[in-house]
Amino acid sequence: MGTPYTPKNILITGAAGFIASHVCNRLIRNHSDYKIVVLDKLDYCSNLKNLLPSQLSPNFKFIKGDIASADLISYILLTESIDTIMHFAAQTHVDNSFGNSFEFTKNNIYGTHVLLEACKVTGQIKRFIHVSTDEVYGETEEDAVVGNHEASQLLPTNPYSATKAGAEMLVMAYGRSYGLPVITTRGNNVYGPNQFPEKLIPKFLLLAMRGMTLPIHGDGSNVRSYLYCEDVAEAFEVVLHKGEIGHVYNIGTKKERRVIDVAKDICKLFSMNADTHIKFVDNRPFNDQRYYLDDQKLKSLGWAERTTWEEGLRKTMEWYVDNPVWWGDVSGALLPHPRMLMMPGIERQDSNGSASLPTKTNTQSRMVIPNSKNKHSLKFLIYGRTGWIGGLLGKLCEKQGIAYKYGKGRLENRSQLLADIQTVEPTHVFNAAGVTGRPNVDWCEYHKTETIRTNVVGTLTLADVCRDRNLLLINYATGCIFEYDDEHPLGSGIGFKTEDKPNFTGSFYSKTKAMVEELLREYDNVCTLRVRMPISSDLTNPRNFITKITKYDKVVNIPNSMTILDELLPISIEMAKRNLRGIWNFTNPGVISHNEILEMYKEYINPSFKWANFSLEEQAKVIVAPRSNNELDASKLKKEFPQMLSIRNSLIKYVFEPNKRTQE
Repeated sequence: MGTPYTPKNILITGAAGFIASHVCNRLIRNHSDYKIVVLDKLDYCSNLKNLLPSQLSPNFKFIKGDIASADLISYILLTESIDTIMHFAAQTHVDNSFGNSFEFTKNNIYGTHVLLEACKVTGQIKRFIHVSTDEVYGETEEDAVVGNHEASQLLPTNPYSATKAGAEMLVMAYGRSYGLPVITTRGNNVYGPNQFPEKLIPKFLLLAMRGMTLPIHGDGSNVRSYLYCEDVAEAFEVVLHKGEIGHVYNIGTKKERRVIDVAKDICKLFSMNADTHIKFVDNRPFNDQRYYLDDQKLKSLGWAERTTWEEGLRKTMEWYVDNPVWWGDVSGALLPHPRMLMMPGIERQDSNGSASLPTKTNTQSRMVIPNSKNKHSLKFLIYGRTGWIGGLLGKLCEKQGIAYKYGKGRLENRSQLLADIQTVEPTHVFNAAGVTGRPNVDWCEYHKTETIRTNVVGTLTLADVCRDRNLLLINYATGCIFEYDDEHPLGSGIGFKTEDKPNFTGSFYSKTKAMVEELLREYDNVCTLRVRMPISSDLTNPRNFITKITKYDKVVNIPNSMTILDELLPISIEMAKRNLRGIWNFTNPGVISHNEILEMYKEYINPSFKWANFSLEEQAKVIVAPRSNNELDASKLKKEFPQMLSIRNSLIKYVFEPNKRTQE
């Protein structure tokens, strides 16, 4: 360890936020000879009241501004003679990153880049401390006994952590290429007073104070490590003075807790029955199971965690009880999946509309709600209103608060499609329209012209119109364009990949779908989703594969890939948000046979249900067109959405268990 560093003029970005405000207040309290300049644009999760302990200090100065403003940053560095930067400013809420990832790129990557470039140009910075997150390491194995150390590979799994990892790469590059004196920290979860209640612990505390249920994403088994804010502020003080240039320091704890246990501990604090006050809700698109850090490097500098979980949680609870309206109206943040608060241009203001630093006698600050025209950053145009998938999409949009309209034009009519787009002004277009035939694909054998008109001409026209308007098209296609062959034999577990060419031409329906898929490869604005034998929890719907086979006198018994709509349709909306393109096998991993499904149906739904099997040869005598049987390789989709369940587990969770409870 080298000679301790002593700064003179420190710039702290994002200092009206949670962690940075505790760091600022600590430095002001402990080092009266340091000048502290704080910069914050006063976004929704910032609050000038967090800096009340520092505001009367002569060595404190607040500047309202955005780190993305290169001119402002350069001006501050020069006029304030800044020699040290502690860079906290960032968008940090994972839920928000799934719905508004571009803001994360703008704030976390571009903003960091502006800072680094200003440091390079001015040439006066002696320390640049970049604040990152443990999430850049990605998920830790559940049985791992050794935590991620500072040299571990970065494997971020969500847009937030990806932008933080990207910012780290810039910091490292400027350190190596231009010799900037950079230090990076990666920290566990932090909790304590002043935290905006979109985060787990303050959200649960405020909900408990109101006697409301605590919503837990998924099953609550996710494990997190929590550090009390004052301990973390001390860690940054240590890194500032003792950290070595070019090094990374984990700020962590070995004491882990499941989310469900955190909720139970908070219920205990308020003498609430956890069984009745904990509610399980839909999980995030991806929710890392565990983050585990090796914190020995920082401990070697003399830092140690001081606050026990019980003490820290009690202090935090007492603060929120004493300051219930610190953040004003936060009802939107208390939702299970709060995303509406993070909008560009929202800032926190006092009751007079001023963004100046308040005095202790000022009235409480309030949340500024964005104008109504900014409330919906997404707007979907959906084709297939009367279809099964199209109808479900509309319901999902309503559930998620996404604005949507159904298209009125016919797919093959270009002028009508243009009129729809001009009227709706969508951000994304979804095509769930198409001809499959009623009651089945045999209809297409006798209506070939109509099938071509919709499935081929209509789909291509829509793709072309969307391309002209720079719109992403999510196209629900089919995986019924393959059949088991010598390279993909039945029972082998070798599935058809997204790049494989269709090999099934047994039905005219499949021919048209294979034809249009091949042509759509030339359109870079299309995301093609190969759906197979779709199933949903609505066992009364005649299009549901389970409903179909329970009505048949006899069924074949062949393993197939299938799509559980209750799980995968929300994923398709997330794919639109992520701007994903190309061809995707849109099925749950694995295969399941007709008999296996019917056995589950008998076990969960109807114990007296009976059925009989027949061979493919016998089936051919009662149908017009042969049927496709295959396994699709869903590894590409699984990699993008690791939380996706296997076909059997998805059937149990989304179809049979809910219906079993209904039956009981």
